[in-house]
Amino acid sequence: MNRTLNVVRLQLVNKQTYIWVPLLVLGGSFAISLAIYAILASSGVTDTVYGMGAQAPLWYFMVVGVQALTLTFPFSQALSVTRREFWLGTLLTAAITSAILAGVFIVGGLIEQATNGWGINGWFFVIPGISDGGVLVTGLFYFSVAMLIFVIGFWSATIYKRFGSLWLTVVLVGIGLLLVLMLWYIGSLQAWGQVFAWIGHQGTVGMSLWGLLLAAVLAATSYLTLRRATP
Repeated sequence: MNRTLNVVRLQLVNKQTYIWVPLLVLGGSFAISLAIYAILASSGVTDTVYGMGAQAPLWYFMVVGVQALTLTFPFSQALSVTRREFWLGTLLTAAITSAILAGVFIVGGLIEQATNGWGINGWFFVIPGISDGGVLVTGLFYFSVAMLIFVIGFWSATIYKRFGSLWLTVVLVGIGLLLVLMLWYIGSLQAWGQVFAWIGHQGTVGMSLWGLLLAAVLAATSYLTLRRATP
């Protein structure tokens, strides 16, 4: 356990990757969104405005997942850290930083609600249908999204380390084709109504848990690949 925690410390040596850059991306996106809201308000727009800029730091977590392996894994092997310890420590680091990001979204949403959209009816952190479930549901949603995106990046990096860029490209293209085939199959059955009904039935909590399950599956397969990857 101590060696796993040492991997967490190793990952957080570069706080820029895990903490400062995500917060900078979030802060920059927030500032730009507020400026747009203010411009709309000064132009006489009184309608409620929802921005999508809050997703920017979440997508950056994919880059964090890639860098967690490509930048730190070779160094960890030089320190005689086992691959299992590196894998566990990296996922624990991702969970900690995802929880921090979810906390920032929760606090931002509470301030947003208290000020009625920062006084200009502009909403950045609050998303209808997600924030309606309360603080815990909102936190679970953002935590699961951040973890899933991180693991996707980490999983992709393990394939790159083990098989190279060619096979990573083949795998990603193959997944894309499978998704298109699935969309075509649903459309051919005219089953989009049932699909959307199922998603609505799951709710925010259900979809968050499905996201965590997918993250767990990808994390498990990334460990199997990591066992044979070269530093």
